[in-house]
Amino acid sequence: MINDPDRFLRQLFDRAVEVADPMRSLKAFLPPKPEGRVIVVGAGKASARMAEAVEAEWGPCEGLVITRYGYARPCRGIEIVEAAHPVPDEAGLVATRRMLDLLAAAKEGDFVLALISGGASALLVQPVEGVSLADKQAVNAALLASGAPIDRMNTVRKHLSRVKGGQLAAAAYPARMLALMISDVPGDDPAFIGSGPTVGDASTREEALDVLSRWKVEVPESVRAALRRPGGVVPPGDPRLSRVENIIYAAPRQSLNAATALAGQAGCAVHMLGDSLEGEAREVAAAQAEQALAIKAGMKPGDPPALLLSGGELTVTRRGKGVGGPNAEFCLALALALNGAKAIHAIACDTDGVDGAAEVAGAIVRPDTLARAQSLGLDPEKALAENDAHSFFGAIDGQVVTGPTLTNVNDFRAVLIQA
Repeated sequence: MINDPDRFLRQLFDRAVEVADPMRSLKAFLPPKPEGRVIVVGAGKASARMAEAVEAEWGPCEGLVITRYGYARPCRGIEIVEAAHPVPDEAGLVATRRMLDLLAAAKEGDFVLALISGGASALLVQPVEGVSLADKQAVNAALLASGAPIDRMNTVRKHLSRVKGGQLAAAAYPARMLALMISDVPGDDPAFIGSGPTVGDASTREEALDVLSRWKVEVPESVRAALRRPGGVVPPGDPRLSRVENIIYAAPRQSLNAATALAGQAGCAVHMLGDSLEGEAREVAAAQAEQALAIKAGMKPGDPPALLLSGGELTVTRRGKGVGGPNAEFCLALALALNGAKAIHAIACDTDGVDGAAEVAGAIVRPDTLARAQSLGLDPEKALAENDAHSFFGAIDGQVVTGPTLTNVNDFRAVLIQA
């Protein structure tokens, strides 16, 4: 029997974050510092921590890394620039231009280390001709509200950029490049981590336009016009990518395995649902609630606790005007589907500490979640309809707030069922 389910679930989440901390995980994949000129570039919510880990091994380095506001780390040589995420801003635009200028000066014999993590797609900002920063901001905001999967969003972003889809690596040619990545995408495809700035891409402008049509993404006409013109996305096999090595050194599976081991030590029977779940948060929640209730119905007194564990990246189709994110929305939909079932608790958090655009990692679900809301006069169904899950859990003391975790291996979900 786990006597403090909230504490236990938070321990599982913290363990998942801990094993993905670059200060713990990057060293094993970092080669000895090469001779000659070394340039470090990077972008993402974990990139400053990655840069800090690099300098812990190599000493001060030349370079520029762009991270989210509040995610900077102290570095002795590498310059850390903070910019906006998930909707880009002027700081990201200026820093990306400086990064491209730095790489343009790289020569054969130089070595470039690229540090890429989730969030790089919004932080690396250099629009194609005819597309303004305001246009890019509008596109990002519309994509985030559309419910489109992250890989489809990134297809659009690549074809509106001068840096994504292999273009960052092409800018450094003929220097040699090693890209170290933390995966935050289902399937761990390096082409979709941060929109693949160091990875060739075979997608087409027509596919990007299809995403806008299929998910009814309203964008400025300048964006559609740009997607009808030839772009700069670098195809696989391009000679400019011949000197690039891409390595994913941390991924959701490692973090879920660490949580599984910790749960096993506590006597749980773990049901691993996968590290790459996708879909609407409320629909996945309904399915997991059904599974949890079925397990609960089959339990006898004295049976060990069961744990449903999953990762991946769920989506929210924005229907209301509330404050929410996929993890909080999953929790709210789960609470409604469980309807106060006894001895079932859950947690869902983003491992980067930010669920959607809110400075909240996620939420906790308890058997009394709906009762607590009712006592405060809150309507959980209305909150779900308005995509207002963060406000809902904030009111009932159900939020998980971590601050910057300095890593990003996607969402973490755990549902604990006890007899």
